[in-house]
Amino acid sequence: MEKKKRKYSRTDRLILGIGFTILGLFVLSIAIPIIYVVLASFMDPTVLNNQGLSSDIKDWTLDAYRRVLENEMIWRGFLNSFLYSFAFTVISVFVTLLAAFPLSKKEFVGRKFFNLIFLITMFFGGGMIPTFILINQLHMVNTVWAVLIPGAFNVWNMILARTYYQSIPAELREASAIDGANEIQHFFKIMMPVCKPIIAVLALWSFVGMWNSYFDAMIYLNDANLQPLQLVLRSILVQNTPQPGMIADIQSTAEMAKVAEQLKYATIVVSSLPLLVMYPFFQKYFDKGIMVGSVKAQRKERYRSEQKQSKKFACTWTFFNNDGKYNGVWKTAEA
Repeated sequence: MEKKKRKYSRTDRLILGIGFTILGLFVLSIAIPIIYVVLASFMDPTVLNNQGLSSDIKDWTLDAYRRVLENEMIWRGFLNSFLYSFAFTVISVFVTLLAAFPLSKKEFVGRKFFNLIFLITMFFGGGMIPTFILINQLHMVNTVWAVLIPGAFNVWNMILARTYYQSIPAELREASAIDGANEIQHFFKIMMPVCKPIIAVLALWSFVGMWNSYFDAMIYLNDANLQPLQLVLRSILVQNTPQPGMIADIQSTAEMAKVAEQLKYATIVVSSLPLLVMYPFFQKYFDKGIMVGSVKAQRKERYRSEQKQSKKFACTWTFFNNDGKYNGVWKTAEA
């Protein structure tokens, strides 16, 4: 059976056209810089500076990638970034889910107080210097824990997980309680399998955030062997960039500037490639985890309101005896 095509009015077509146009421009604003950076990373720096991108194969070169990948610290940075991102993701997701679970329960004593405390931390912080003093007093400077622990808990991620928990029917807890499961067993054996979409979303955000971060590592990590990929790429770029106070001949300075321009694009591609490869595998969980909580919550709220309305007013068929005759009338009464 063929589906009938939906007919749109002139106003609907106008609104859809404007929406698609804005969406297309937004996609182009993202795609064009990415394509330019990838192509520029293969271009000869002289040709790139003089005439821009060229389709001639003779003007293409892999010299920038050779310079980047031949550096031994690149591979050390890759390993450090992967280990930091993986460990941070496990810690962050586990702590976030544990904090969100009790706060999603209305019967939890002090629920509003703890929610308020968490919300305050979203807008106010101690600052960089007090944080550094605290990390130093905890003897975490120049250790991996200085990068993993301070930012492991994210209030926004906790709010998302709490909202997702609230969208799950309470009957699951009742069923597990009948089977004899306590809160810990219910959390790990029932809630964790149900919460796979939100877990994937939180894991993706945590991994990407740690992979791209460099500021905490730049402050707390002094050992070059502990530095993540972003800091290693930054150091390579700085070493090949001419400084204003350098004493050198004009030709070598110009050559260094060209190399730095090419290395800039190559480092962007190298640092972004793992995330670009990983992202498609999480895309289905990403969409589902973002939307399913709100959709379930809306359906649940709609169902509850309909139930309240149906209980408030119940229509019943009653009969009244008038001189031996029965007359049926509808009677509306509050339940």
